[in-house]
Amino acid sequence: MSISFAPPAMRAAASDLAVSVSPLGLIELSDEEHEVHGQRLARYSSYWAAYLGYMWAYRTAPGETQVTANYAKALTEYAVNFSFGRGVHFGAEKKYQHVVPALLKRIWEVDNHKKALVWEMGLQGGVSGDAFVKVAYDPGWTDTAKNRHPARVRILPLNSAHCFPEWHPHDRERLLKFKLKYRFWGVGTDGTRMAYTYTEVLTADTIAEYINDQLIEGPGIVNPRPNPLGQIPVVHIPNMPVPGSPWGLSDMQDILGLNRQYNESATQISEIVAYHAEPVTVVLGAKAANLERGAKKVWSIPSKDASISNLDGLVDLDGPIALLEQIKRMMHEMTGVPETALGQVQAVSNTSGVALAIQYQSMVQKDTLKKLSYEAGLKKINELALRTLFLFEPEALRYNPETEGIQSDDQDAEIDPRDPEVYLTTCEWPAPLPVDVLVKLNELQIQMELGLESKRGALKALGEEFPDEKVQEIFEELKKDVEEQGALDMLRAQINSAILQETGIAPDGVNSPEPATPASEGAPATSPMDLGLKPQNDAHAILTELVTQAHGTRTPPRRNSENDPAQESR
Repeated sequence: MSISFAPPAMRAAASDLAVSVSPLGLIELSDEEHEVHGQRLARYSSYWAAYLGYMWAYRTAPGETQVTANYAKALTEYAVNFSFGRGVHFGAEKKYQHVVPALLKRIWEVDNHKKALVWEMGLQGGVSGDAFVKVAYDPGWTDTAKNRHPARVRILPLNSAHCFPEWHPHDRERLLKFKLKYRFWGVGTDGTRMAYTYTEVLTADTIAEYINDQLIEGPGIVNPRPNPLGQIPVVHIPNMPVPGSPWGLSDMQDILGLNRQYNESATQISEIVAYHAEPVTVVLGAKAANLERGAKKVWSIPSKDASISNLDGLVDLDGPIALLEQIKRMMHEMTGVPETALGQVQAVSNTSGVALAIQYQSMVQKDTLKKLSYEAGLKKINELALRTLFLFEPEALRYNPETEGIQSDDQDAEIDPRDPEVYLTTCEWPAPLPVDVLVKLNELQIQMELGLESKRGALKALGEEFPDEKVQEIFEELKKDVEEQGALDMLRAQINSAILQETGIAPDGVNSPEPATPASEGAPATSPMDLGLKPQNDAHAILTELVTQAHGTRTPPRRNSENDPAQESR
């Protein structure tokens, strides 16, 4: 059940129904809903049925073959993995790069599972043609075991068949009202298990929730209630935009008919093979009832005119098999997925990135077009998520040096939520095709040597989401290395001084000092500090350690026989 801005009392009342939502639950449509959305929902139903493997419009008799090769599902999932399998990185305006990227990282990766969410959006759009995403705030709560669950901003991909948007008649980017409607199973007050219909109606001003067309009511529940965000927290993403239409195209649209034809032809070929695997026996001039069938049987027929033979099949399967290959090739051409992409055996080679891009050119072009739509949707989701976070957690507006980025002198310690630049984010998609890291590093190294690229730019090119923090991390590591090396040099100098003081011989690699002149009367004596040693105990400890290692170990301490039980027993 989707989370809304409902107060705890309302959510508790809804949870009493022991909600169990069906992912493809059917809903009852009103006449108006059927007229506006009926054709779209029928299209969704057809696509999802095919994705789940239900491609046949009829059932065969028991025992008959019905081949189902679900290329529509395989090709659709490949397209989704190609576009969204590597995830996406978000950036912000330079003015707010010290705060906003860290907040987006918290929303997407701590409060939610970023890669799974993006993949689910892509799959919902790839199959249905439309993806709907809702942004909500889930307050912190404590379970019965007294474990505290922190508050979080939720990003919820919705089932497109449960969404009923209403746009402005002259502006398709302006959402006037959104209705979320689905059925679920629950337990009534009498203990009977029954189906309920949940409906949530969102506008920029109000939020209303219904169970079976009745407003949810209860103690402390205000329904309908004001919408604190001031806008509808739902984003619609068309998979492949269609000019003049708010709805998108499914990746399965062009291949569903071909896939069904492929299955029908494959089933016919399978029936032919099965028929001739057990051929019909033709008996002339004898009674078949007197002939025993089976291996190692001997037939004795008194009539010399009798003849027995198998009915030979004169069907040439080369044509039907060629038809199957042609249909499969057409499905690959319609989707842009190369035939070798689904596991077909091919020679292994170190194909260059350019050659690989040419081989997948049609797939790359489709990927570019699709990401234009999803990028706009993700930017809108980021805006709604940030506004929701600022609304319920105002402390997030203040810069936190422990968990957020590096602040420069021209960046404010507290951001203004009314500034539109706060919500201007960017989407950076990793390359969908494999990249040779060594080649990429050599290219970046040459650019940096020529002064055409910076370290920060090189890190971004290598897929680093937070290059400033990475540069700072590298600097701190180099600084620590220098400090540790300096400490080693200081220790080495002290050890050399100790050796010189003890033996009068300079260690290897150390220049011999000039002979010391006798100290004049009243002149201060040479101290350990003059030799680079620490005074008193530290210098004595170093000398002792060096003498011990140079002239032999110390005599190990012996156990006192008076207190040793083993000695007493002897």
